[in-house]
Amino acid sequence: MDILIVEDEAEIAQLIQLYLEKEGFSCRTCRDGITALQIFQEQKPDLIILDLMIPGLDGLEVCARIRQKPGTKDPFILMLTARGEELDRIIGLSTGADDYLVKPFSPKELVARVRALLRRTLRQGGQTETYRTQHFLVDVDQRSAQRYLTEHQLEALDLTTLEFDLLSTFMSYPGRVWNRTQLIDKLWGSNFFGDERVVDTHIARLRKKIEPDPSNPTFVKTVIGVGYKFDDPVVQ
Repeated sequence: MDILIVEDEAEIAQLIQLYLEKEGFSCRTCRDGITALQIFQEQKPDLIILDLMIPGLDGLEVCARIRQKPGTKDPFILMLTARGEELDRIIGLSTGADDYLVKPFSPKELVARVRALLRRTLRQGGQTETYRTQHFLVDVDQRSAQRYLTEHQLEALDLTTLEFDLLSTFMSYPGRVWNRTQLIDKLWGSNFFGDERVVDTHIARLRKKIEPDPSNPTFVKTVIGVGYKFDDPVVQ
């Protein structure tokens, strides 16, 4: 697995690289946002450790630009920051970060979070399920998601890794109500670290891509006081 470390403090970057390479990961470092985007385009890392406060483009802007690039490899993003305020954490997650770690942090905790994120990809191995509802078709093995425009015409959905995992999870149990804890356990596993509200952020992003009116969702519905459910008739 290839990891890009974007951190302008050389000692911190070297420490992160040292611990990750001990665990068998291949790492590259850079110190500014513009270089980070260039490396992302050239090397397509599996995961990016991204400091919030970096020269050039800050971490939020780098994260947003990566998530806006259709058709490219969609890496996991672990955001680092010296700030601990809740607002910064929410903004980081809303731009597309998968997890968030506040400095100072334990290198062992960082390694555990990296493994937890990458495990989400590994856990898909061996699955061959295909889910079809009236409006959507998902192939878990091929990791493709499509929307029916007509009975015989399909349109590919440009989903991030987590958006795809959310949609396939919902479609595997249509009508089931999921709370945040259950979705976290399904998608992240027992090694999840972070704020449960990251689920709400990614639900909102998924709705923007599959709902005719995201503010009044037809498919991914909120069950007040409980969680979310997927409402679309199954097609055999």
